[in-house]
Amino acid sequence: MNTPDTPPAIVWFREDLRLADNPALREAARTGAALVCVYIADPDAMPGAAARWWLDGGLRALDRDLHALGGRLVVLDGTAQACLTHLIKRTGARQVFWNRRYSPPGRQSDDAIEDALSRADIAVHTFNGSLLYEPGDVRTKAGEPFRVYGAWWRAARQAGGPGRPIAAPDTLTFAAVPHDLEGHVPSIDALGLTPRHPDWAGGLREAWAPGEAAAHDRLDHFLAEGLRDYARGRDLPAEDGTSRLSAALHVGHLSARQVWHAAHAAVHGRHGGASGRDLEKFLAELGWRDFAAAQLFDAPDLVERNHRPEYDAIGWRDDDDAFDAWAKGRTGYPIVDAGMRQLWTTGWMHNRVRMVVASFLTKHLLIDWRRGERWFRDTLVDANIASNVVNWQWVAGCGVDAAPYFRIMNPVLQGEKFDPDGRYIRAWVPELADLPDSVIHAPWSATAMECERHKVRLGRDYPEPIVDHKAARQRALECFERVKRRQREG
Repeated sequence: MNTPDTPPAIVWFREDLRLADNPALREAARTGAALVCVYIADPDAMPGAAARWWLDGGLRALDRDLHALGGRLVVLDGTAQACLTHLIKRTGARQVFWNRRYSPPGRQSDDAIEDALSRADIAVHTFNGSLLYEPGDVRTKAGEPFRVYGAWWRAARQAGGPGRPIAAPDTLTFAAVPHDLEGHVPSIDALGLTPRHPDWAGGLREAWAPGEAAAHDRLDHFLAEGLRDYARGRDLPAEDGTSRLSAALHVGHLSARQVWHAAHAAVHGRHGGASGRDLEKFLAELGWRDFAAAQLFDAPDLVERNHRPEYDAIGWRDDDDAFDAWAKGRTGYPIVDAGMRQLWTTGWMHNRVRMVVASFLTKHLLIDWRRGERWFRDTLVDANIASNVVNWQWVAGCGVDAAPYFRIMNPVLQGEKFDPDGRYIRAWVPELADLPDSVIHAPWSATAMECERHKVRLGRDYPEPIVDHKAARQRALECFERVKRRQREG
């Protein structure tokens, strides 16, 4: 244990499971105090099932990285305030360092803990470790929040880019920590973050490698192979044209600053090949993540409330069978089903297809966006609550800077445009793999002879469409038009 005149400093890891560009870790180390590095598995703050699987891998990787520097990650299981208070008492720490959280529950918890520690004369130091621009950094000239992303992004770009990322520490000094701490778990296994009976995570293990080192490998791969055609390739689900960094950013294996500056370096000669247009399109996607965080920061109830209150009058349908067909990838629309199966298997879905499946649920099936958002939150490894909520409301037409209510994505045309040779469909809906490109996006249009020749029995091997596109589109337009009419009439 440390002597009383050299109290240790606590670094509380949360959504920042990395050593490099970690302001809380750097500032704690700069005090010269020995460090206690802790993660608290608060049952009130546990993510969805797929994200818990990723968290398990992320904690193991961080623990290995700390071991390489001569320390370890202390893991506690219990409510954050109780665990942190007990840890402070047992170690004699007088300072706590953490990187800020921006989701409503994270902020509420952090504010309460900071207040309690400050009253106990414990110094609390907090930092921005996850965003390019914190909520409040980018405002209108009147000091109000932006509600249109394009205007927000222009203002953000005029404010300048983020500071340079911080290198990982070469050395750290660690404090001795008692093993009989309240809430202490003997191993990360004891948290039970991964599925056991049944173990449904095989597809996740095949698709992902959590951890800071793996995240940098993925970033390097994207900068070398994907960025140079990003503006076009990001819309094609069969290609490796997106960064696939969302989960690493969500748990903090990478910081947005690191990604921003690495992308700039790639365009300006380190990797070469990418254009300024590709770079700007990619940076704008990073910006949308900050924009979503700002929206939820200013209006925490957007998790459950329509940003546009007139949409409260929508008569959402309560159709469990239709929702189940959507969730299982059995709607009869191949692009929708491919996306939902990719999600279930890998915990991730291509961004273009996310829009298509969300539009299908909210417009074709008229099922409440909140139900889809909760499904995504449980099945996505990158389930960032702000992005999830803002994206779902955008597609449903009831959110900030939302798509017009009459924009109803035609799943057949979306498939034909963005997966013209059907490679994405064939990868995730293998029962249609032998169909020719001309009918693979609308298998019900195949002739009986084509179905027989390619061994596809609609209604048995693959379902008939659960709704007719034209009829469903008209039903949605009438529903949304009634809402708009009521608004006009006051």
